Amino acid sequence: MEKQISVVIPNYNGEVTIDKCLEAAFASTYKNFEVVVVDDASDDRSVDIIKQYPCKLLSLDKRSGTSKARNTGAKNCSGEIVFFIDSDCLLQKDTLTIVNETMSALAPDYIVGGTYAQVAYDDTFFNTFQAVWIHYSETRKVTDPDYIAAHAMIMFKKTFEESRGFPEDFMPIIEDVEYTHRLKRSGIKLMMNPDIQVRHIFGFTLSGSLRNAYRKTAYWTLYSLHNRDLFSDSGCASAEFKTNVALYAVIIFLVLISALLQNYILIWLIPVIIIGNAFLSRKLIRVFLKAKGKVFAFFAFLYYALLYPLPVGLGTAAGMMKYITGK
Repeated sequence: MEKQISVVIPNYNGEVTIDKCLEAAFASTYKNFEVVVVDDASDDRSVDIIKQYPCKLLSLDKRSGTSKARNTGAKNCSGEIVFFIDSDCLLQKDTLTIVNETMSALAPDYIVGGTYAQVAYDDTFFNTFQAVWIHYSETRKVTDPDYIAAHAMIMFKKTFEESRGFPEDFMPIIEDVEYTHRLKRSGIKLMMNPDIQVRHIFGFTLSGSLRNAYRKTAYWTLYSLHNRDLFSDSGCASAEFKTNVALYAVIIFLVLISALLQNYILIWLIPVIIIGNAFLSRKLIRVFLKAKGKVFAFFAFLYYALLYPLPVGLGTAAGMMKYITGK
C-alpha cells in the first residue's frame, strides 16, 4: 500500500539548487506524495523558482532559521510519513518507494535515516570526498545510530506531532542531532537504511571544504561539551575519525619537536603513523576505492589523514574556547 509521503524542504536563498531539488522530487516513480517547501524569508529568486512546481509553498515573514522552517512544514503537511530533506539534496527516482517500503514495515516509534549517495551531484574531488566520507560515517551503524541527519530523515507524522519539533532557539547547525538525541531519550528508536539516498550539491573547493570542517567541528564540540559526550562514537564524529585527528596531532608534534631540537630522527616515525592510520581506516579506504577507483582513493586518504584534520583540530579548539568563555 502506498502511504502518502510529505517531502518537507526548508529553503533560504536556494536559487542555485532548489530548481534541481524540486525537479528531482517530481521525477519520482512513486506517486502518492506531496512536496512542502517552507521559504525562510529569502531575498533571492528561489521563491519564483519554487512557484514553477506543483508544491505547497509556505513563506515565513522573517528569517527564523532552518528548525522553524522544518517545524512549519511538518505541521502543515498532509502525509502520514514526513520525509525531511534539504534544498540542496536530490531524491533518486526510487527513493520514495524505498521510504514507503521501509516505513510500512516499522512501528510508529521509529525514525529512519537515509544518507548521501557516494558520488556527489557536482562530482569534483572535494565534493565526492565529502559525500563518500559522510555516507560511510552515517552508515557504519545501521541499528541504533547515535543520531539521524535531517538531509534524509523520515518519521511518521504522529511521531513528529508528539515531539516538540526541532529546537528553534539553538545553534545555526546540528539541530537535527539535538532533536534525535532528545527523541531517543524519550524512547524513540533510530535506524539507518543505506538504500535511502539523496545526491547532495556541495559546491566545495579546497577552501570551502576546509571552512566547512572548521565550522561544523566548532559547533559539534560546543554541543558535545554541553551534552557530555565529546568522546562518544557518533556518526561523522566517530571514534575512528577522532583517532585520525589524534594521529595527525602526533605528526605535527613530531615535526615541531624535531625542528626545535634540530634532530630529525623522530621524523622517521611519521610514515609508520601514516601506515598505521591507513590500516585503521581500511574500511573507509575501501569505500573511497569503490566510489571512484584507486587514484581517487589514494588522494582522498591523503587529504583525510594529512590536511582535513587541521581545520577539525582548530574547530575543536574554537568550540572548547567558546564553551569555557561562554561567548
